[in-house]
Amino acid sequence: MQTVEEIKTAINMLPPEKYIQLRNWFSEKDWERWDKKVVEDSDAGKLDFLIKEALNGKKEAV
Repeated sequence: MQTVEEIKTAINMLPPEKYIQLRNWFSEKDWERWDKKVVEDSDAGKLDFLIKEALNGKKEAV
């Protein structure tokens, strides 16, 4: 396994098109993790407060 420093050095040596490809891959991985976390938190009820806030805001607007 390479160290983080070795990986950083390798990334810095990539040609622009390969760097863009890697950057896009990282971005997709980040969004996949984010989506998974949101689903887990929602299923666990950790986001229920957002629904309550939205409903309360709707009541106040009417």
